[in-house]
Amino acid sequence: MTATYAPAPARQTRAASPHQAARGRASRRRKLVWIAEHAVAVGLACAFIGPIVFIFLTSVMTDGQSLTTSLWPHHWQWSNYRTVFATAPVGTWLVNTVLYAVAATAATLLSSVPIAYALARLRFKGRNTAFLCVITMMMLPPQVLVIPMYLMWARLHLAGTIWPLVLPSLFGDAFSVFLLRQFLLTVPEDYLNAARIDGCGELRVLTRVVLPMMRPALVAVGLFSFFNAWNDYYGPLIYTGETPAHWTLALGLATFKTSHAVQWNLTMAATLIAMAPVIIVFFFFAQKAFIEGVTLTGVKG
Repeated sequence: MTATYAPAPARQTRAASPHQAARGRASRRRKLVWIAEHAVAVGLACAFIGPIVFIFLTSVMTDGQSLTTSLWPHHWQWSNYRTVFATAPVGTWLVNTVLYAVAATAATLLSSVPIAYALARLRFKGRNTAFLCVITMMMLPPQVLVIPMYLMWARLHLAGTIWPLVLPSLFGDAFSVFLLRQFLLTVPEDYLNAARIDGCGELRVLTRVVLPMMRPALVAVGLFSFFNAWNDYYGPLIYTGETPAHWTLALGLATFKTSHAVQWNLTMAATLIAMAPVIIVFFFFAQKAFIEGVTLTGVKG
């Protein structure tokens, strides 16, 4: 029995060995090809992720180690985050920033959608001139309007609050109008004409037909507006610089760095606290719709 069945495994091993070797070479070749095709993307990803990793590692270091060349924490000091909230009103800054970003985003979408729809789908005299004015506003530096805008809000007794940062969004945003108009140009006119034949007015066409189709563009514009408000430093500095109770994270973080110039571990912990909500919102909730919206707004159908 032993002499009969012993050679069988040896023949199977010799027969399978060349096939396994070829499969191994093919697998290594595929990996090398993948690395070659994605080398630039991997390099750019590391370049963008590297600073975030550095901020996180520094945020959990001790004060003494954060001033050295050591990149890996010897002792993971998670209490730095608790210290940040104890030494500065980060919670208040966070609430103010959320209120500012959400309100400004909602106001931008509410005002920009009708303007973009009119410029893209309605035929009226002076439409091209109006669109040219929108493009011109995109090129106008915001610093040009600082003095007259501040005087106006001061006379309305709103200086020192976040209202001067939110209320201008109710009058539309040039960049948002431009993106939404570009997307609306891709919507087939047949859908709109069918709704008009059924008796829908322009407002109903916009709300019932166009808005459901604009979801990717709305997400893209909303995220642009949200990120712009979240990272805004210049506006809060002008209008709320003398009222710390209305400071946002961007402004508060600058003062926190000044107050803790040598404590880089606390400064990095505060920076990560300011970055975390935006990263979570983008990567876990809106990344796909954002990319789709940016792609569609640049294509005219």
